[in-house]
Amino acid sequence: MTDKEQGKKRKSKSATIAGYPISIFFIVVNEFCERFSYYGMRAVLVLYFKYFLLWDDDFATTIYHTFVALCYLTPILGAIIADSWLGKFKTIIYLSIVYTIGQVVMAVSAIHDITDTDRDGTPDNMSLHIALSMLGLLLIALGTGGIKPCVAAFGGDQFEDHQEKQRSTFFSIFYLSINAGSLLSTLITPILRAQECGIYTKQQCYPLAFGVPAALMVVSLFVFIVGSGMYNKTAPQGNIMVKVCKCIGFAISNRFRHRSSQYPKRHHWMDWAEEKYDKLLIAQVKMVLKVLFLYIPLPMFWALFDQQGSRWTLQATTMNGNFGALTIMPDQMQTVNPILILVLVPIVDSLVYPLIAKCKLNFTPLKRMTVGMLLAGLAFVAAALVQLQIDQTLPTFPSSTVGQAKFINMINGNINITAGSNPITLDAFSVLQASGTSERKADISFYILHLITPGEVLPKFVIRNDLGDECVYTQTLGFGSSYTLVIPSTFCADSIRPVMDISPNSIHMAWQIPQYLLMTSGEVVFSVTGLEFSYSQVDSVLQAGWLLTVAVGNIIVLIVAEAATLEDQWAEYLLFTSLLVFVCIVFSVMAFFYKYIDPTKIEAQFAHMEPYEKEKKKSLDMTKKNLYGNDRRGSNSSNKGTQQTKM
Repeated sequence: MTDKEQGKKRKSKSATIAGYPISIFFIVVNEFCERFSYYGMRAVLVLYFKYFLLWDDDFATTIYHTFVALCYLTPILGAIIADSWLGKFKTIIYLSIVYTIGQVVMAVSAIHDITDTDRDGTPDNMSLHIALSMLGLLLIALGTGGIKPCVAAFGGDQFEDHQEKQRSTFFSIFYLSINAGSLLSTLITPILRAQECGIYTKQQCYPLAFGVPAALMVVSLFVFIVGSGMYNKTAPQGNIMVKVCKCIGFAISNRFRHRSSQYPKRHHWMDWAEEKYDKLLIAQVKMVLKVLFLYIPLPMFWALFDQQGSRWTLQATTMNGNFGALTIMPDQMQTVNPILILVLVPIVDSLVYPLIAKCKLNFTPLKRMTVGMLLAGLAFVAAALVQLQIDQTLPTFPSSTVGQAKFINMINGNINITAGSNPITLDAFSVLQASGTSERKADISFYILHLITPGEVLPKFVIRNDLGDECVYTQTLGFGSSYTLVIPSTFCADSIRPVMDISPNSIHMAWQIPQYLLMTSGEVVFSVTGLEFSYSQVDSVLQAGWLLTVAVGNIIVLIVAEAATLEDQWAEYLLFTSLLVFVCIVFSVMAFFYKYIDPTKIEAQFAHMEPYEKEKKKSLDMTKKNLYGNDRRGSNSSNKGTQQTKM
């Protein structure tokens, strides 16, 4: 019995509910848990870099986008492993194990107590935490990227040929589970991060924020294994990407071997593969290359889009997140994207596109993608405008050529200080911050308390001295605020003087909603249309090409973040906008000259020609046999003539 017949036999024995194989329910739950795990970890990742590993914004952005790029490069490896060696089922199992280990390692890396030997709340061996974090992210990238091309396709394998309607519904439910996992995780994990945890000292609970996604990945793997006996597991059939790459490689090498002018030219350079590969495959490769050439400008869109999880999240940390009684975390603003996706997709599909069609406008897929890129550019213009407003509220920090000195007057009376030619009067129990340098005359004890707050809070400070005296002091704190509290020698709560070093963030996070709206609108028009266009022109090979554009886009971000010398963030936003507008113009020109193709017609054409080609070849072989028979000289003569023709 052949593998195909065995597969059909297994399918016929599969139990069903309402016409659907039971096995797909395990696959949908698996996908929901996996997406929750991935997006939940990713939602708090850049803040983990900034506040736990203490990296600056640029380096945190660079590592974040390096990780995302790896997540979209590894699907190519996963597809090759699944189709050429292990099959989809084993590939999902093995790489999910790698994925789970990576999530657990990330959770462990965020436990500050494992290296906090002096119990002061600060890790004493930050290098260990960094090494564990990088190992965890590498394993996660390999796992999530490796299973990405396998899970949906494996779900499709569970249906029989007559279940086309059920298969279509499955994919809708499958992608709904992706959005549900993304939405819930980006809401929940920032709340977990804001909790306090620790053995010796209480810190933001990144171990919990990473630990819950790790637990969901364990659940995902367990659920998938439970359904093992119900799956239809097809044997590896060979990877089409490998065949395409080999075909291209042979065409290039064959053309190089026949580069002399004495060889006749061929219509297309891929025609040099005809000696080894059939014409249908060569025609399909030509179509793939034609569309891939059109993909060259597309990474710039993803360079802007994926900064929602890095630059835009960092921007939100300098904003006010109070929505009345509700407080929004900076990393929770990312939930705006999946919410808007659920709202905008049906509106665009059922209202916008039909309205454009009624106006008899030729709104082709490539024109839609161009509009999507422009909307992304406008989103970054909006982000730049918000950043300009934020910058006006931020304190002026000293540059590399300026120093600051802080004088704390603990005398019950005014004092005069002269800095150069500028005499300054410092009131009783007040603080002066001035530019310049000053010789330190006496040691003053002070303690800086980093109080992590989700918004406007009224913390209570209990202060005690060596004599046992105690007083309680409260101070309203807000996002981004910093205060110096001067405790006088009288030790009385009434005379404690708060001095505001940095005012609370005053620009509201709601001002980010327009940029999210523009970016999500661009995603709906660009990404959904791009996938539809790719599938309409050529089939599965372009899935890898599409994911590759996402990876390259993130590589562009990390290059700009490291190479650009712009001091102002708003200027960087406008730089990305300018680059995208330029790329958009190039793409428009390329789209103008692009001719749409119908792969089904080309395949049908070759299918029609195939019997004729076989008959022609058979007739030619019979003619040669009749002419030369078994005459060795005739055969040699024929071969010689053939060689002369080739020359």
